[in-house]
Parts: sequence; structure tokens; C-alpha cells
Amino acid sequence: MKERPKLKLEHTEADKTVEIIGWLLIFAVWILTIINYQSLPDIIPTHYNGAGVADGFGDKWMILTLPIVATVLFVGLTILNKFPHIFNYPAEITADNALRQYTNATRLIRYLKVIIVIIFGLIAFQTIRHANGQTEGLGIWFLPMTMGLIFIPLIYYLIKSTKTK
Repeated sequence: MKERPKLKLEHTEADKTVEIIGWLLIFAVWILTIINYQSLPDIIPTHYNGAGVADGFGDKWMILTLPIVATVLFVGLTILNKFPHIFNYPAEITADNALRQYTNATRLIRYLKVIIVIIFGLIAFQTIRHANGQTEGLGIWFLPMTMGLIFIPLIYYLIKSTKTK
């Protein structure tokens, strides 16, 4: 593999807005979890099956794994997004297409970061509601919604990337 160009990408206002929204959502998930922690019973749902029904239970401190994992993924992807020249691409990266390909790829990662935080936030929210007897689980809608949130932008940017040659 030949050396790919290393470019400094300029962020648009939309890119900056998505980043800010992502950070605000991280803080919101933490606040949601911390505020509700004391009111949780000692045993809470820790795993859900494909139908959104709780099928695993554990200590209430395990609710903290949701904002921790969301934060680690968000920060990790934020760091990774600074190095688009190391990503895998469906097309060969050249000096002519590098800027467009890198921009598309970093936008995809930026959107996926926000989507991941939304998903973990919804799991935390529904887990808190379930633990407090307000719902029966995540709901049958959760898995299809999650798959749509992840795969629709992924397919969109994959198609966009293959057209940007």
C-alpha cells in the first residue's frame, strides 16, 4: 500500500455542531445515570434479548457501565477521527480524492459517535425505567431502531464514498 496523503481537515459549522451535540449528550447520559442512581433497586437489568426483554440482572452499580462505555467509545472515535489516512476505504485514496474521502469518512465517524451515545443513553433511560417498574424492557422497537440508526448512515456514506473516486 502506498503512502496516503495526510491532510488537515477544516471543520464546517455543521461538523462543529455535531461534535458539540455529541459532548452534550455524553454529559446528559452521565447526569441521567447519576441523578437516578440512588433511586435504583439493588438489582437491575443488565442485558436485554433481541425482543428488548431483560434476560440478565446484576448489581445497580452496573448502570455506570453504560455512560463509561459510551464515553470511552466517543473519546476513542474522536481520537481516531484525527487520522483519516489510516481508515479503510472502498476506493483507492489519491491526492485528487483524499480530501473528499477523508471528509466523508470523518463525517460518518462523527455521526456514528452521536448515534452510539444516543443508543447507550436510551439503554440507560429504559433500564432506569424498567428497574423502577415503569416499563417491561427496552421495547420491541429498540433493536430495529438501533440497526437503522447505525446502518442507514453507514450505507449512505459507503455509497457516497464509492461515487467519490
